Amino acid sequence: MSVVPLHHSAEGPADAPVLLLGGSLGTSLEMWEPQLTVLSSRFRVIAFDQRGHGRSPAPMGPYSIADLGGDVVALMDTLGIERASYAGLSIGGMAGIWLGANAADRLDRLVLLCTSAYAPPPSRWLERAAAVRAAGSAAVVADAVVERWFTPPWAAANPEAVADHRAMIAATDPEGYAGCCEAIAAMDLRDSLARVSVPTLVVGAEGDEALPPEHQRLIAERVPGARLALIGDAAHIASAQQPEQINRLIEEHLRA
Repeated sequence: MSVVPLHHSAEGPADAPVLLLGGSLGTSLEMWEPQLTVLSSRFRVIAFDQRGHGRSPAPMGPYSIADLGGDVVALMDTLGIERASYAGLSIGGMAGIWLGANAADRLDRLVLLCTSAYAPPPSRWLERAAAVRAAGSAAVVADAVVERWFTPPWAAANPEAVADHRAMIAATDPEGYAGCCEAIAAMDLRDSLARVSVPTLVVGAEGDEALPPEHQRLIAERVPGARLALIGDAAHIASAQQPEQINRLIEEHLRA
């Protein structure tokens, strides 16, 4: 496993408990803006760009979920963070499952948002990776992807937010985007769920067409002691569509 130095931001008191935030496929750390002001009042919040995303390096793919998890551990080592809580959405949550199963000694608590341990068929992700590589730009899939990220009424009422998220996808390095698609295609973390040994909150959105609630139910059923929360009136990027609920759930879990 080779690690990538992740671009990151840090907000909140230097002596506060640390919370790491790992984002969705096709986003940069800016996706967490609805969380940062609230959560950084009580936590040292470290948001980061996944490998191949935002301002993080984009090595040649394919990648694995273990690669993404290893990048997070390396970031903690670089920053001198012995233990932290972790919240991840979509592919960020997949990396969170890996961390919970393989690096539990580095975690205090875990929040898995709108994510999955197994997201077949692989062809869905491999075809997307091939399309992005062929076009030389993730913009080729941006419209179709962002359409599934928000419920239609919210998207119609918040066109600027939708445009911002579309722009994140379009700006993602094509090799980075494709490599992460390949990581999801090869992923099967179902047998790892029983090894997650930190207090875990699993959050799903009832309108999520990308990774519907049955994915989160499976995680909650198999992670020992996990709690499941389902949010109404939200789709895949629930952190943007229902920030107050997401912020409250994260804060309550971390302070329990």
